[in-house]
Amino acid sequence: MTKVVNYITEAFGELKNNVTWPEWAEVQRLTIVVAVFSVIFALATWGVDVVFAKALAGFFNLIKG
Repeated sequence: MTKVVNYITEAFGELKNNVTWPEWAEVQRLTIVVAVFSVIFALATWGVDVVFAKALAGFFNLIKG
């Protein structure tokens, strides 16, 4: 158990002392970029889904005759 506690303590020490954290303004800017691209990707996925659904519906209506 002491190894686990030692590992966690050292990990927090690394995060506190050796990691270079970005400035708050950069974090906000990159968060907005990620949010915008997430929305764009979701809309693109929805669009492809709609197109395939309509194509399959048309195909099955064609088969039904």
